[in-house]
Amino acid sequence: MFFSSIISLEITMVTTILLLAVLTACAYLYKIMKSNMMHFEKLNVPHEKPFILLGNMAPVFFRRLSITETIAKLYERFSNTKYFGIYNFMTPTLVIRDPDLINTITIKNFDSFCDHRSFVNNDVDRLVGKNLFSLKGDHWREMRKLLSPAFTSSKLKTMFHLMCQCADNFSTHMANNSKVGMTINVKEEMCKYANDVVATCAFGVSLNSFKDPNNEFYRLGREAMNFDSNLGLKFMLNISFPKIVKMFNVRMFSEKVENFFKNLVSNVVKVRDEEGISRPDMIQLMMETRGQSTGPMFDIDEMTAQAFIFFLGGFDSVSTAMCFLVHEVAMNSDVQHKLRTEIEEVLRKNDGKPTYEAINSMKYLNAVLNETLRLYPLAAFLDRVCVKEFELPPATPDGKPTTVKVGDCIWFSSYSVHHDSNYYSEPKKFNPDRFLDDNLDNSVYFPFGIGPRLCIGNRFALLEMKIMLFYMLWRCDLEPDVKMKIPLVLSKKIPIMMAEGGFWLKLRARRETCSLLQ
Repeated sequence: MFFSSIISLEITMVTTILLLAVLTACAYLYKIMKSNMMHFEKLNVPHEKPFILLGNMAPVFFRRLSITETIAKLYERFSNTKYFGIYNFMTPTLVIRDPDLINTITIKNFDSFCDHRSFVNNDVDRLVGKNLFSLKGDHWREMRKLLSPAFTSSKLKTMFHLMCQCADNFSTHMANNSKVGMTINVKEEMCKYANDVVATCAFGVSLNSFKDPNNEFYRLGREAMNFDSNLGLKFMLNISFPKIVKMFNVRMFSEKVENFFKNLVSNVVKVRDEEGISRPDMIQLMMETRGQSTGPMFDIDEMTAQAFIFFLGGFDSVSTAMCFLVHEVAMNSDVQHKLRTEIEEVLRKNDGKPTYEAINSMKYLNAVLNETLRLYPLAAFLDRVCVKEFELPPATPDGKPTTVKVGDCIWFSSYSVHHDSNYYSEPKKFNPDRFLDDNLDNSVYFPFGIGPRLCIGNRFALLEMKIMLFYMLWRCDLEPDVKMKIPLVLSKKIPIMMAEGGFWLKLRARRETCSLLQ
């Protein structure tokens, strides 16, 4: 009995000690977090009071607002500042509002802000971690310089006919299946078109995903970019909690996806070497670095990383932009009529065969694209990481300069700037006429980014979108479907811009072109 009491007492003491240790650790962590949440208060930077752990992202966490709308709401609240602070969960982040200051950071002082935060854990996603977006410093400069020639006007012109074939397959499929009116899942169909374009233009693989939707290229693309799965959570963790991701070795993409693309690139390189094939694409440019005595040399892993990120950008980001594009065209019948008039004029002048020069010279088509990307930029916000200490001017007239230290994060909300009434009259209205004179002010219009870190494939993406819309309106009438949520509401479930409930259209094959499709 005596020994039982001793043992019971010892267990109680151990339990008490463990409980005290846990409480002490929690108190210590709370103190650290609270101190971290005082960052902008110490700097006297305008900001909204954060919550512990959630920072200013509580609306995102509880799915009350999308991250795009959350930043836009804060952007409007601090309308009289050059910049303000937000807490991206536990990470203090400066959001720059002033266009002149955005240019100062991204262009004039690019060397102080030349890096992005990677969206993958480079220690786990080793292959993908070598992509152009995630590369830093001199390695990024070398890769950017090497890949840029793949997107010149002459290279795009050679890809034009390949894109047209993909658009022809796409529009023919849509028209043949919509002669009596058909509801389509726009995102699904745009992904097929984007998949075929990237496959042929970047990998030299000819596909028709409308006839064969089960091809491995398309299936793995859907798997890799399925934000309805846990991909959205992984993406948010990588951006907001990189240390936790590293601690638990969280992978963004499966080994199956990585191995498929690595084997694909390896086979492409092998066939080109053996058969002396040369194509005007990024893989060819990287192949040509092998064996050179000076400059960078890229192995299969690095070739795969660049090809893979190009595929992801084309498959998901561009396909989503095309969803917004056709949605606005369907919603605005006057815009659709003007576009079709311009398309028919091009066809008349070119004997029914659109040319590279003709499509690029279509002023109204170009204006419609620019207006769509103003309302729905490919990246709702852009990021930079400070690599060299820099002093910002005061955020307010009565404030003091702010020192940005190495490792600090900065965001630019392209969505918020594009919707600012100081720069655009009736900013919520879809009005292509505002861009008819090609009057783009790049200090307040940057749907593909800004400065040297501008998306390397922006001209490729624009051409791909123009060709798609040209062929689609050539053969089909577009109408909003009853399944489409109108007015459009941004999804609160995923970290990228997407319509809540998806994109849905009703297509009707145009009688004038039906005979051509028999």
